[in-house]
Amino acid sequence: MTTTPTAHLPAAHPLVRGLTSDSALLNQYRGSRTSTGAVAKPERRPVWFMRQAGRSLPEYRRLREGTSMLDSCLNPELASEITLQPVRRHDVDAAIFFSDIVIPLRLAGVGVEIKPGVGPVLDSPVRTAADVAALPELDDAAFAPITEAIQRTTAELGRIPLIGFAGAPFTLAAYMVEGRPSRDHLGPRAMMHADPDTWSALAGWAADVSGRFMRAQLMAGASAAQLFDSWAGSLGRNDYQRHVLPHSAAAFSHVSGVGAADGASAPLVHFGTGTSEVLDLLKTAGADVVGVDYRLHLAEATRRLGADTPLQGNIDPAFLTADWPVLEAHVREVIDAGSGAAGHVLNLGHGVPPETDPAVLTRVVELIHSIDP
Repeated sequence: MTTTPTAHLPAAHPLVRGLTSDSALLNQYRGSRTSTGAVAKPERRPVWFMRQAGRSLPEYRRLREGTSMLDSCLNPELASEITLQPVRRHDVDAAIFFSDIVIPLRLAGVGVEIKPGVGPVLDSPVRTAADVAALPELDDAAFAPITEAIQRTTAELGRIPLIGFAGAPFTLAAYMVEGRPSRDHLGPRAMMHADPDTWSALAGWAADVSGRFMRAQLMAGASAAQLFDSWAGSLGRNDYQRHVLPHSAAAFSHVSGVGAADGASAPLVHFGTGTSEVLDLLKTAGADVVGVDYRLHLAEATRRLGADTPLQGNIDPAFLTADWPVLEAHVREVIDAGSGAAGHVLNLGHGVPPETDPAVLTRVVELIHSIDP
C-alpha cells in the first residue's frame, strides 16, 4: 500500500538523494518494485535482525559500560555508534536505530527508567482519568538528540537504509498502566472494559507520542519505520480490533505518505509478538509490510494476508544455538516459505537473544546473501 508522498522529506535525506531508494531492502518492502514502479531484481536477499544492536555484541557491552540504557539512547554519538556496530560486523542490509520504545515517554517528561533484569519502570503508574489528564505534552524540540544521532548515522551508512521505530500504543500504554513489565497485562486489558474512556485517552496519548517519534526519525534520515507491539499477543481479536487497532492506526497516520516529492513514500512495517490471529489487522492499521513472529509459517501468513503483502521474518531465535546444519536448514525453509509473498525481508521472529554468538549471525547473513534471489 505504498502511497504517493503527502509530506516531503528534506533535500538532504537519503531517499531524496537516491542513496537508499532502490536498495534491496526497500525494493522488497515495496513488493519487489523499484521507487519508479518497475519490477526489481535484487542483487541479494535483504536481511537484518531485530535487536541486532545490543547485548550480543562485545563492542556494544564495552561502549555501554557505566551508562544507563536510556542515557545511551539520548547521547547522539553513542546511539549512532551502537546503531552502526552490527552493520559493520554482520554486513546486514539495514541499520535499525538504537533507541527504546519508552524514549518518547522520557522525552515528554514522564519519569521512567530501564532497570537491569526488569525492564521499563515508571515513577508513577497511569491508572485514572486524572493521571491521563496530567500527562505532559511532547515538545518537538525534545527530538533534537534523535535528529542528531540519525544524521550522524546516515552520514556513514551511505546507501544502506536506516530503519526508524517506535513502540505501538498498546505496548506503551500497558507499561504505563502496570508501571513495569507484566506477565498477563491484566491492568490495561481490564481498563479497556472497566473504564474505556480513560483507556482510549491513554492509548490516544501513546499513539501521538509514538507516531511523532517515528516521524521525527523519518524526517531526520530514516528510510523506513517499524511499529513494534511487543504485548499485543495478550489480547483477543475482538479487544485488539475495538480497543487497540484505532490507536495503532493513529500512530501510523503521523508517518503515512512521508517520502520524496518525486518518489514513493517511506515503507512502514508493523510487527507484534503472538499476533498470528490479528495479522490482517496489523496490515489494516496502515502498514505496507507485516512482520511475522516465529510461531506462524510464512506461507500461512501469505494465505491470510494475500500475496500482495510483503513479509518480514521469521527465523526462530531458538535455532541460533543449534548445530550449523540444523540452523542452515531452518533458514532455507524460511526463505522457501516466504517465496509466495510480494516481497520478503529476512529477520528473526523475535529479537536477538543476548547470549547469541555474533559469529553465528554473521554466518547466517553470509548464507542468506549466497542464495540466489
